Amino acid sequence: MSSAGRHICIIAVAMCVGAAVAVADNVDSTPQQVFDSMRDSFQPAKTKGVHARYQWDLSGPNGGQWWIEVNDGTYKMGKGKIPDPNVTFIATDKDWVAICHDQLSGTWAYLSGRLRVRGDQGIARKLGEIFP
Repeated sequence: MSSAGRHICIIAVAMCVGAAVAVADNVDSTPQQVFDSMRDSFQPAKTKGVHARYQWDLSGPNGGQWWIEVNDGTYKMGKGKIPDPNVTFIATDKDWVAICHDQLSGTWAYLSGRLRVRGDQGIARKLGEIFP
């Protein structure tokens, strides 16, 4: 894996781990609960001049599609598909929650194909700063 690929894994995990703490390390939490908990960690100052669309495609019984759009100091978050995402994260619902709860290494998930990241790596790296 390239160093950029490793960096994306670290950013995805860092963003997720912060959200996991907010859901009280409940390993039975759902992806929706993880996304809901991210709202409190948004850093508007880190998004000045940033225009990005992030997509998550999670399979499994609690899976689905979620998106975040960051636009120069603000963000919108929702369920479903966003047009023309800059970055897409693909995993199972259980793997994503496990990564967020630090029970599955993001790097291992990426290397083994359990976490796939498609799109602009620079924008993907920004996510960990926007939602620490």
